[in-house]
Amino acid sequence: MSNLKLGVDVVSAHNLMPKDGQGSSSACVELYFDGQKFRTTVKEKDLNPVWNESFYFNINDPANLQNLILEAYVYNNVKGSHTRSFLGKVRLTGTSFVSYSDAVVLHYPLEKRGILSRVKGELGLRVYITDDPSIKSSNPLPAMETFTNSEPHTNHAQGPQSHQVPKSVSNPFSNDKAETRHTFHHLPKQQHNHQEPHYATSMNQQPVQYSADEMKAEPQQPKIVRMYSAASSQPVDYALKETSPFLGGGQIVGGRVVRSDKPSSTYDLVEKMLFLFVRVVKARDLPSMDITGSLDPYVEVRIGNYKGTTKHFEKKQNPEWNEVFAFSRERMQASTLEVVVKDKDLVKDDFVGIVRFDLNEVPTRVPPDSPLAPEWYRLEDKKGEKSKSELMLAVWIGTQADEAFPDAWHSDAATSIDSSASASTIRSKVYHAPRLWYVRVNIIEAQDLVPTEKNRFPDVYVKAQIGNQVLKTKTIQSRSLNPLWNEDLLFVTAEPFEDPLVLSVEDRVGPNKDEIIGRVFIPLNSVEKRADDRVIHTRWFNLERPVVVDLDQMKKEKFSSRIHLRVCLDGGYHVLDESTHYSSDLRPTAKQLWKPSIGVLELGILSVEGLHPMKTRDGKGTSDTYCVAKYGHKWVRSRTIINSLNPKYNEQYTWEVYDPATVLTIGVFDNAQLGEKGSNPSRDMKIGKVRIRISTLETGRVYTHTYPLLVLQPSGVKKMGELHLAIRFSCTSLVNMMYIYSRPLLPKMHYVRPLTVVQLDMLRHQAVNIVAARLNRAEPPLRKEVVEYMSDVDSHLWSMRRSKANFFRLMSVFSGLFAVGKWFGDVCMWKNPITTVLVHVLFVMLVCFPELILPTVFLYMFLIGIWNFRYRPRYPPHMNTRISYAEAVHPDELDEEFDTFPTSRSPELVRMRYDRLRSVAGRIQTVVGDIATQGERMLALLSWRDPRATAIFVTFCLVAALVLYVTPFQVVAVISGFYFMRHPRFRHRLPSVPINFFRRLPARTDSML
Repeated sequence: MSNLKLGVDVVSAHNLMPKDGQGSSSACVELYFDGQKFRTTVKEKDLNPVWNESFYFNINDPANLQNLILEAYVYNNVKGSHTRSFLGKVRLTGTSFVSYSDAVVLHYPLEKRGILSRVKGELGLRVYITDDPSIKSSNPLPAMETFTNSEPHTNHAQGPQSHQVPKSVSNPFSNDKAETRHTFHHLPKQQHNHQEPHYATSMNQQPVQYSADEMKAEPQQPKIVRMYSAASSQPVDYALKETSPFLGGGQIVGGRVVRSDKPSSTYDLVEKMLFLFVRVVKARDLPSMDITGSLDPYVEVRIGNYKGTTKHFEKKQNPEWNEVFAFSRERMQASTLEVVVKDKDLVKDDFVGIVRFDLNEVPTRVPPDSPLAPEWYRLEDKKGEKSKSELMLAVWIGTQADEAFPDAWHSDAATSIDSSASASTIRSKVYHAPRLWYVRVNIIEAQDLVPTEKNRFPDVYVKAQIGNQVLKTKTIQSRSLNPLWNEDLLFVTAEPFEDPLVLSVEDRVGPNKDEIIGRVFIPLNSVEKRADDRVIHTRWFNLERPVVVDLDQMKKEKFSSRIHLRVCLDGGYHVLDESTHYSSDLRPTAKQLWKPSIGVLELGILSVEGLHPMKTRDGKGTSDTYCVAKYGHKWVRSRTIINSLNPKYNEQYTWEVYDPATVLTIGVFDNAQLGEKGSNPSRDMKIGKVRIRISTLETGRVYTHTYPLLVLQPSGVKKMGELHLAIRFSCTSLVNMMYIYSRPLLPKMHYVRPLTVVQLDMLRHQAVNIVAARLNRAEPPLRKEVVEYMSDVDSHLWSMRRSKANFFRLMSVFSGLFAVGKWFGDVCMWKNPITTVLVHVLFVMLVCFPELILPTVFLYMFLIGIWNFRYRPRYPPHMNTRISYAEAVHPDELDEEFDTFPTSRSPELVRMRYDRLRSVAGRIQTVVGDIATQGERMLALLSWRDPRATAIFVTFCLVAALVLYVTPFQVVAVISGFYFMRHPRFRHRLPSVPINFFRRLPARTDSML
């Protein structure tokens, strides 16, 4: 029987409906789950009852947990008649259950049982899953009756269970398992037992059998189809190109898979690559080589010009390595594999023994076959004679779908006859970014402060700090020792919580001189979490002296200062660590608020072509490149391909999609951690990146394109190469995806209690720093410059180029309105008499039948949408140099954009740029002033600043009211329309009377200095 239990903490209820006829209610809660029923105690005469009772349900079938429902019914208990009345219910599905560590108290609005039910208020519950064997399930009430037909009978009230802290357990159907099943790759077409049930159901409804042609040694060149957007007239070399490669599922033609009758492939979005895998497990009975009788063994695996070595052990004759080596079949130049055991020595390593393999005899393994069992092989000496020493090995030929692939040493990730490059910097890995929380600190007041100087009142403020984040309250200059602030401070922190919250009350005794009065340390693990806007109870914390005080003095003068705080971890927000314009995740921090996923995104990183050399090695240009992809909390890094300007990766990854309005980002970098000499070898150099918005992808289509890697440099835009990708978005729930389009973009708390723009910018900067620091501590590390480039950390900085690009984007948005205005001007000027007459006829029809106006507008938009369907984009959008205004940008503007903050340029250059910025700001200032002038003239119509103008306008309004009262509206509209569209011979070149009158109205420009 499973130890899993569902824990339910019934906390409280608020604002219940009075049902006892005296303006109150005696409430109790009944819980129903999987045939089990529990009841809380009855709280007499209380519309805001507090229970704080815990109950535990047995989970008989964990695999069916997501299909089960927890129901909580709130009743008003009537003592005398043993009856009860319905106050409301809460219904929770199994998909919202989380582990104990992620559970927070949520207040659910009470729902009606029927149309005629009168219900109000909310019920506070905390629901979680635990597998702690020490927790026993609560004693159930008598068996449940059919609740839909009749209400259950009242039984003896179930007392509260003693609250035990349950052991944390992973959610049986959470996506954490699905994302971390493999260290490196996700096999999208292989169904596992612990795969999410709703995914399995969705995929079973549409079974797909993938098959692939055998990859030849030299596959045919894919057909390149150049595709260009009508709106982007950028150079052809910078455009997107569609390809038709042979992948694991077959050839991709026009986004569809043309399958063959060959056996299916596990990886259907990448090309099949063959590798020779060698697993070196251990050795035994190795001989003694030194005079002292010791041995420092290591193993060298060699094939042709490539070799890999294991770590060496000191003075050990039965070592265990358990390391895997992978050699690419494309680069093999020999037919014999040699595995040599050597003794590490200061001068020259000694030969111990060797095992040879003929590559024609090596078996082939294709997952899901079980791993090949290693065998013992006798070592041969230099003469070819067998010795008693043995080496345990496993040798096989496999593909990148092999589970040994991620952790293996790769021949294409190391230089020839040299494996000294650290394996930790070249291996592929999957990273999970830490879960970020907002920490809200409400500093209310302090009491009984003891300043160092007794003859004055302190000028105090509070400094709050978490890690490197420091915030301060305003300084209070009060005539008391009990200052009041009531200020909110916001921080960002990440799980696991490492840095505590440090609050220090400081006294400003002079300019740039502060003294600490008291300090308090608050561990974030003890801070309460919340997922909504409920009020957190305040707490008093005693302040500690920052220095050691003499014990005799402590006895005479007791230190009793304290501070009043309200601290919580806000889980209802999404912590923004990237720009909202291309965010990859919009879910709140609290897992209880997560909605089911709507689909699966699969990415195949095929290759990079035509790279520019990033460094020089052995007198020729080369690159050591790797790819990084980011979506949601999951970051992936491909292996580093060394000494190649056309690296082939063929690695496939999978993400779960929760919102279509998100963006996948893929970047290419040059690895500078391999001991290269250069100006700055410690920083990995950026080669380019690609953004792909999920909402622009058609469901089920495979997009195979080469994306230009465009990088803006101080010399201008430069193409660094082309990234070849295969992408597929599979929708698992079309209804949920359509429903997402009606929901807010960000979680509810961003609208209930919004944060200011300044706060969001500051918190985003801190969040990026935290994520970069955590990922930099992984193995292999994902360096800070990589995380910052992928997150666009400097997108908020000033750039003249970006400002011009945004201005031209705005002009293109209004270009349609400008075109309509120009067309209407031509109609009014009778450029085409036939068109003008038809417009007159249409205008008269709409005036006579105004009910046709809105249907006509919507029908027109419908027809435009249907017409544009023929010309819809057939490929994802990509970086556009014309839209980015990167082609015609001035070199000095680029130099300004790449300048540091604060600036590092010469004072003369900074002065010139400042003058240029002043001239631009002056033109903007003039435009803003003109707009304000027109608005003030509108106000002057009735303000009597110009008494004669206001008298004329008021008289005109009275006459117009009388005329319009006796004249039908259709007549006025027809006359006005015909007047505006009158023939040019009835027009004058001078401005009209209303325009002349309006321009003579006074504005407040004469009042400005």
